[in-house]
Amino acid sequence: MTVIFPSPIFGPVHSRRLGVSLGINLLPADGKVCSFDCIYCECGYNAEHRAKTPLPTREEVRKALEEKLKDMQINGPAPDVLTFAGNGEPTAHPKFPEIIEDTLQLRDTYFPEAKVSVLSNSTFITRPAVFDALNKVDNNILKLDTVDEGYIRLVDRPNGSYSVRRMIDKMKAYQGNCIIQTMFLKGSYQGKDVDNTSDTYVLPWLEAIKEIAPRQVMIYTIDRETPDHDLEKATPQELDRIVDLIKQSGISATASY
Repeated sequence: MTVIFPSPIFGPVHSRRLGVSLGINLLPADGKVCSFDCIYCECGYNAEHRAKTPLPTREEVRKALEEKLKDMQINGPAPDVLTFAGNGEPTAHPKFPEIIEDTLQLRDTYFPEAKVSVLSNSTFITRPAVFDALNKVDNNILKLDTVDEGYIRLVDRPNGSYSVRRMIDKMKAYQGNCIIQTMFLKGSYQGKDVDNTSDTYVLPWLEAIKEIAPRQVMIYTIDRETPDHDLEKATPQELDRIVDLIKQSGISATASY
């Protein structure tokens, strides 16, 4: 079953990685807008979920967020985190930098202990305004599933031009103020093996992680139904092995099974 989130606010939900999370969805409520078209995306394929309604405006997001935070102040629960996620890539919103400013201000007013997190596929960090906005949030969570260009084109399926090297260089420019998030999975897609848990993929990726030097790495595997049905979860043992390799490099790491 595909997951399409309400917009612009959903939850709170209990996140495997972040705790009590209030979701902020900058994409339409009736479809998906993303610069990737990942074969494992819980929101389904882009072509199957074309949005017919516009993006929420900056003003709509701010108003809905403030109303929800006021309600949570009175009725609970207190959020651990305000998380930009939802039906696609949040940084694709043309007013993303301004919405981050609004969100930080509202967070400071209503729940100053809460963190602001952004789950991003990293494709727009080459835009200076997006790069700077992500540098201001508590948890700047950037996707890097592999450093193999062919694998990214097969599994993550970027819509526009994409360069792994350029992404790594921009991630390095955060000087540690980022968290790298990586999906590990197995199975096949269009007859091709998509297992990225072996050293063939893990060791070059680990070298890139060392180069980026993030403050943390979050690795995870499939949790919900995927649009392609020949995909399989990585095992806890496989994820634990990768976590150990990251920790041996002196970088904090967690796995979600």
